[in-house]
Amino acid sequence: MAKDNKRQRLQTRKKRVRAKISGTPQRPRLSVYKSNANIYAQIIDDVNGVTLASANTLQKEVAEGLDNTSNAEAASKVGEAIAKKANEAGITEVAFDRNGNIYHGKVKALAEAAREAGLKF
Repeated sequence: MAKDNKRQRLQTRKKRVRAKISGTPQRPRLSVYKSNANIYAQIIDDVNGVTLASANTLQKEVAEGLDNTSNAEAASKVGEAIAKKANEAGITEVAFDRNGNIYHGKVKALAEAAREAGLKF
């Protein structure tokens, strides 16, 4: 029962965030997803329904040198990688979508690393 409630609360927060945030070609959406084992980030243009760039801890260049792929250190490496790929694609400004997660810990580490690497949001 508790897991169902936790999942429902996450879905409610996710819907509330997504009602306010939408990715456009000029300012795409940076979506963050975290599982128990990995962290994923995508830059999405919702108007055209296209993923413009993505990074996650499953990629060799990101996971290189990491002991654990699900901690804040891994999240910051994903943030740096997504910012680098965004710059290569000519994207400088994004709308941050925390995907229902609280802006704390891994999500915050990813966001701050992406900002330091040049993304504006």
